[in-house]
Amino acid sequence: MSGKRSRNKGKAGERELSKELTRLFGVECRRGQQFNGIDGRDVVGLQDIHIECKRVESLRLYDAVEQATQDSQEHETPLVCHRKNGKDWLAIVPLDQLPALVSKLFLIMAEEA
Repeated sequence: MSGKRSRNKGKAGERELSKELTRLFGVECRRGQQFNGIDGRDVVGLQDIHIECKRVESLRLYDAVEQATQDSQEHETPLVCHRKNGKDWLAIVPLDQLPALVSKLFLIMAEEA
């Protein structure tokens, strides 16, 4: 895929993922790049969760998790969301970060209830 088409697919994936996360958790999520490139984040809106969006056919899973982990701040839980054509979104998190992610998502949903 050419560079421009790949970037466009990535942007479209970030918008699509933002809509899905908004639907699931009831808080407004959006592309981080929409507003002056907020910290270079792909998707923002879920407090204390660093979301790395990967809209590719072939994911280098450990590289994506490493990128999300390195880009996240100390208080943030890294989360990789991946989807390829014709498939559902997947959420990938390091296993030792799973309890923190569940707690943060529970609190987000409780605040919106």
